[in-house]
Amino acid sequence: MPDLPERETRQDSPSAETDAERRRRRAQFLRDLAEARELRDRVQPRRAKTARLRHAMRMRTFRW
Repeated sequence: MPDLPERETRQDSPSAETDAERRRRRAQFLRDLAEARELRDRVQPRRAKTARLRHAMRMRTFRW
């Protein structure tokens, strides 16, 4: 648990978190999310194809 002390310091002073730290954590989260989606698409190709088709249909019918 290497990030336990880091959590304690954040709890002591919640305003100490900078925008750069928040952006870094958000970027890491989005990378993990994209990786999880890719893995899910590889594991469930039929569901991934259906999701792609639904997304394409939504984009075709979307009005600007």
